[in-house]
Amino acid sequence: MTDTKLPTPRGKLTPQRNLNDLTWLRVGGPADYLLQPADLEDLRDFLRDLPENVAIFPMGVGSNLIVRDGGLRAVVVRLGRGFNGIEIDAEHVIAGAAALDAHVARRAADAGLDLTFLRTIPGSIGGAVRMNAGCYGSYTADHLVSVQAVLRDGTEVTLTPEDLNLRYRQSDLAEGAVIVSATFAPPKGDPAALHARMEEQLRKRDETQPTKDRSAGSTFRNPAGFSSTGKADDVHDLKAWKVIDDAGMRGAILGGAQMSPKHSNFLINTGGATAADLENLGEEVRKKVYDTSGISLVWEIMRIGEVKGPSEVDPDA
Repeated sequence: MTDTKLPTPRGKLTPQRNLNDLTWLRVGGPADYLLQPADLEDLRDFLRDLPENVAIFPMGVGSNLIVRDGGLRAVVVRLGRGFNGIEIDAEHVIAGAAALDAHVARRAADAGLDLTFLRTIPGSIGGAVRMNAGCYGSYTADHLVSVQAVLRDGTEVTLTPEDLNLRYRQSDLAEGAVIVSATFAPPKGDPAALHARMEEQLRKRDETQPTKDRSAGSTFRNPAGFSSTGKADDVHDLKAWKVIDDAGMRGAILGGAQMSPKHSNFLINTGGATAADLENLGEEVRKKVYDTSGISLVWEIMRIGEVKGPSEVDPDA
């Protein structure tokens, strides 16, 4: 694709850009191009003039992503400062797609609006919408009013939660569409109480999750089809970490990849892991869980790109 003539943006367009330093797991090969648009108009114009045969992949902060070692035959779109604004009125929070979930939660709490569930979710708002991110029994869909997005042909549209068909860790966002902002209508709360709740959530997260390791958050979706509630009566039988534990895969190692001893649903790069190490270990876990419980774990981490050299990974798995 590097021979294809692309539009010239006002922002930055970098050919053969390695993506490993842009993902939390620090693995992956190069994208054909990395686009960092200057602003919304720049993004619209670029997509409008881009040849139809060129693939687009919108990328957030890489917190829930494995880029395979062979890289990605696409233009990767990564939104930056022009897309990370946060606006708040008495009832609504309007956040740019590049705004970090944690920043949005804090700013909302300052204004007495409750998006506290976002505080411990790694990533940015665009990814939270696309994956209907959630925890403690709350989901992005519960508070989402509308989304602004730019379609593959450069058209700007407003989408509702119904348009996106948001469900557990899934949405129906059109191929190549780039979310640019989202509007939320959160419940109200006392700012001090909201901040105190988030501090408690952070404390619990740091106690139970490998927050100092290179991970991509939860590796697999919970088989039960819903997030942990954090409540005392929460049932753990069909949580991903529990079935991984029952299969004896906590702490399992392959190359530089490991299922975290601290939280068995966290896949970590212990140093020097390849994308193939990480993905193959994940597939070993899926096989062992299926063999021991009959449950087919579904990846929560998005895996994209081409396998490099011999590998056991089935890219379509």
